[in-house]
Amino acid sequence: MKHLAVILALLTPACMTEEGQTPRQAANQRALVEARPVGEAQDCVQINRIRTTRVRDAQTIDFEMIDGSILRNRLPFACPGLRFEERFSYRTSLPRLCSVDTITVLQSDGRRGASCGLGQFQPVELPRR
Repeated sequence: MKHLAVILALLTPACMTEEGQTPRQAANQRALVEARPVGEAQDCVQINRIRTTRVRDAQTIDFEMIDGSILRNRLPFACPGLRFEERFSYRTSLPRLCSVDTITVLQSDGRRGASCGLGQFQPVELPRR
């Protein structure tokens, strides 16, 4: 067990940026700071147009659409566990996800975490890297 701790201690600095962040944390920070709004915020998005999602922090989720556009949802309040788990579920009876809907954090042990309300979907342009 001591050997494992030493190996992890030696590997951890190589996986960190100069600011002490992992590459993923640094990318999320860049995306939060450098994103530029490009259009009017929307109340809803069509679920079948969502390609993927990317949790940026405890209050920000980027929805990448099938056309390549990014719709940023800034939750009204930080959602406990969202930043750490980076995954969530939602349930709706309509074919769209709206600012009146909630997401539920999915924990790594299979349990459901906090449920949090969504905000509006703001089109943003992310920096190219």
